[in-house]
Amino acid sequence: MCGITVSIALSSGKVPSQASDHVNGRDIDEKTAISHNGHSDQHASLRDKLNRSLDLIAHRGPDSKGVWISENGAVGLAHNRLSINDLSADGDQPIHSDDGQIHAVVNGEIYDHDRIRDEFMREHGYHFKSRADTEVVVALYKHYGAPKFLEHLRGEFALVLYDEGLGKVIAARDRFGIKPLFYTRVRDDQGERLLLAAEAKAFLALDWKAEWDVGAIVDGGWQHDNRTLFSGVLKVLPGHWMEVTLEGGHVQEHRYWDLEYKDKRDVETRPVEEMIRGVREHLTEAIRLRLRADVPVGIYLSGGIDSSLVAGIVTHLVREQGVKLGNRDATSRVCCFSIEFPRESGFDESDIAERTAKWLGVQILKKRMDEATLAESFADSVYHCEHHNFDLNSVGKFVLSTVPREHGYKVVLTGEGADEHFAGYPFFPADFLGEADYSMPDSPLTKDNTLREALQHKALANLDETLFHARRLGFFSHGSWKEDCEAFRAVNNVRMPLGAQMSQPTLESLFAPWVQQRYAGVNCPMVAVAALSPESRHKITNKWHPLHASEYIWSKSLLANNILSCLGDRTEMAHSIEARPPFLDHVLSDYVNGLPPSLKVGYTPEKTKTICTGEEDNQDPWWEGVDVIRTAFTEKWILREAGKPFITQELYERKKHPYTAPNRWPKNGPVHRMLQTICAREKVENLGFVNYNAIKNALDTGFGDDADALAFRGLLLTASWVTLSERFGIEQAQAAK
Repeated sequence: MCGITVSIALSSGKVPSQASDHVNGRDIDEKTAISHNGHSDQHASLRDKLNRSLDLIAHRGPDSKGVWISENGAVGLAHNRLSINDLSADGDQPIHSDDGQIHAVVNGEIYDHDRIRDEFMREHGYHFKSRADTEVVVALYKHYGAPKFLEHLRGEFALVLYDEGLGKVIAARDRFGIKPLFYTRVRDDQGERLLLAAEAKAFLALDWKAEWDVGAIVDGGWQHDNRTLFSGVLKVLPGHWMEVTLEGGHVQEHRYWDLEYKDKRDVETRPVEEMIRGVREHLTEAIRLRLRADVPVGIYLSGGIDSSLVAGIVTHLVREQGVKLGNRDATSRVCCFSIEFPRESGFDESDIAERTAKWLGVQILKKRMDEATLAESFADSVYHCEHHNFDLNSVGKFVLSTVPREHGYKVVLTGEGADEHFAGYPFFPADFLGEADYSMPDSPLTKDNTLREALQHKALANLDETLFHARRLGFFSHGSWKEDCEAFRAVNNVRMPLGAQMSQPTLESLFAPWVQQRYAGVNCPMVAVAALSPESRHKITNKWHPLHASEYIWSKSLLANNILSCLGDRTEMAHSIEARPPFLDHVLSDYVNGLPPSLKVGYTPEKTKTICTGEEDNQDPWWEGVDVIRTAFTEKWILREAGKPFITQELYERKKHPYTAPNRWPKNGPVHRMLQTICAREKVENLGFVNYNAIKNALDTGFGDDADALAFRGLLLTASWVTLSERFGIEQAQAAK
């Protein structure tokens, strides 16, 4: 685990600038001449810049740092280390191949590295310097080349390596985008340089000046394609690799992996019990691999089934099979970390987490998350995330990540990814009902299209009422799920392009007049569709069941660009915590994606008769009003069955509650005062693209017992932009740009 910064000298040409140009590996750059000036003063200048860049992201790796610069000064690799495997200096980076021709920096974790190391020593005579997992990356590359070596990497990673023999730089990001990797282009005294880093703030020491990408903010594209909030700063997309050829300066980006699902016309012949057992075995193996470390390993535990199942399987592996929990043996107590919101808010799950911990016999350490703590931590959380968020849940995760470090932990296991693979969110059933599940012809909904269509109509009506028109939650503000629109038609009437626009504000609700004029008619759901590759759109239309298409779109948008950032890597690494999400093991996901949709969203026919009675269980603000989904369907059905031996009956029966923070706070309380300070007139107007009158109104209507949730979430977005503008030194956005 680490923070990385890379500098590659360019004298002319361009780097990739549009996500649509990346997908098929087309040559994006003009001919680019690479500078080969190796003067010592230039080396010293570059080394100084790289060191200062590392200081800006020292939180990602406080244990050591290193810089390597090629002899001709064309390539500079810099690295902050968070030591997890092989704590000795032998594991420091940058790392080099045994023949000294390949140099690399790796951010993340490579699992099963012991097996790979043994195989290469035995069969290829490779000489390893360390026992660190990252060193297998250069060995695999040396043997297989790019992109073949990436197929052998199981884990989460962002990496950059320089092959001196071929004169190429290779950069790659893991399959789901768990680890970040950004790039941009700058000009210094020696010409143009291509920069890559784990966080955009690292570029500030490398002659980069931050500017807003107002278009990416307005149309929500930063959540779907390769753009960020910063103009000219792009992401290496999940499952992609970049190739920079120094002679001629060609830069290409290719895809090496993508999510795949079974053909919706293929009839499933495996017994259901066999598939339940398959999920259990694959998940257990994914968790077992993630317990390997030379430091203690803990668990983030919420009140949901995902993290509780991880905790249950970990406890089973440690006690029943004697598996070591990091560097601790089976006699050590499993330690979990949880967050506690105010109980009166309706968003607190800590009591359920505590009951789970007691049932498992594990230790639980809770972090009280009161209003004052959230207000005090907001700005720091935003600075580390480098993007806005519509909820304070990211601030809660930011503060929670202080607890493992306080108790001597560097590694935690988490539950991210389960909802995407097993259809856990309440809007997935609407797409599940979009077509019959022909892989299971005996299913009641496959036999009765009239019933299925009636249920879908009711599901869409529920979602429309609860998530859009009700201002209680304020998650969505872009139209209706029931309406026919271009985005739905483009993806076989899957509704997820709209769901993926979580709290994307409408033009008239927040933005300045010139922004409203310039971006009039912007179609945010179509931005989500346009970010999809032609291959995936073809499969969505012709091959995949709508539920799987919905999972795919969500995984490529909100999961990769929001959840795994502000609820994952960025808030965890802010406190030097490596989080390992076993549900995002690609071997597990490949298996789960081959399962029938009807095993992910379980249908209970006998409960259908209660759908229109008006009887609702309103204990959960997320599910309030979603009667057809709550009563007739069970989300993550097969995961519940696979995990039943490891969780309490309470969790087995409990409905999904997404991790969200309270969105209703008192007037003149800590959160209100914090937002009043950050969103002062001068600061908001300095952004250049926000209408202060809308913010002034939101500060009046977004708090108290009758608070407007959309107004409150608009304040969170604006306060995030103000915070970033101040800490990154961003000048006011101008209408002329």
